Amino acid sequence: MRSLIFLAALVAFPAMAQSVQPIRAIRAETVIRYEDVIQAAESVPGGITSIEQAVGQEARVTLYPGRPILITDLAEPAVINRNDVVEMQFASGGLAIVTEGRVLDRARVGDRVRVMNLASRLTVWGEVMPSGRVEVSR
Repeated sequence: MRSLIFLAALVAFPAMAQSVQPIRAIRAETVIRYEDVIQAAESVPGGITSIEQAVGQEARVTLYPGRPILITDLAEPAVINRNDVVEMQFASGGLAIVTEGRVLDRARVGDRVRVMNLASRLTVWGEVMPSGRVEVSR
């Protein structure tokens, strides 16, 4: 009976063990699409196991064909890029100041980013919101 269970586990394991690999080189900062990746039979510790996990994510590093994509190779896509002009907002109590600024770094939602105020030319730090606005705090 034990050998039957062990044999069943060996037969089932390859079907469950999968990884995702690019079919072409994908440069860093590129958003991954369905046509960029395939499901491979091998399993890799720390690797992406389904295509759905990879699609819509951004490559942090260049991904090469035939090499499994690791979880650490991907991140949420950036919502603002260096030199984008964004709306900056500072709010404190009843005071709200809104102006434009130039982003000095590439950033994702929730990241802290440096922004140069276009009116005063001062550089401040703020947090990127889902809308692309940067909220500046003290």
